[in-house]
Amino acid sequence: MPIQQTLSIIKPDAVKQNVIGEILTRFEKNGLSIVAGKYLFLTKEQAEKFYDIHRERPFFTDLVDFMISGPVFVSVLEGEDAVLKNREIMGATDPKEAADGTIRKDFAKSIDANAVHGSDSHENAIKEIMFFFREDEIISKLEL
Repeated sequence: MPIQQTLSIIKPDAVKQNVIGEILTRFEKNGLSIVAGKYLFLTKEQAEKFYDIHRERPFFTDLVDFMISGPVFVSVLEGEDAVLKNREIMGATDPKEAADGTIRKDFAKSIDANAVHGSDSHENAIKEIMFFFREDEIISKLEL
């Protein structure tokens, strides 16, 4: 399995619940290293640009409004097959369909307030990481 990096966002609902540490611990306990991280208040423009792929979808405006409703914690996760592993740890987008023990099953309130975002492909992970982080802000375990 290749070593990859992927983006994770702990969304405003989970930040408000004060479960950032619990979520990050789950990543680490499942073999992913946190190689960058920071709190942000996304602007409307940032959220619209980040979620531009969904611009024509009916939920776009609600998603943007939700993502700017409070602080988020963005991080870069690194490990073997990190994109897929992160998505498994997160669980299904709808917490009602998420497997027991996943982040969304345990912390998400609804399909809209679903606690976390994770890159859906290696190609998108690269783009998403570059959206939030400069290269010098990421301390890869491979470099240590």
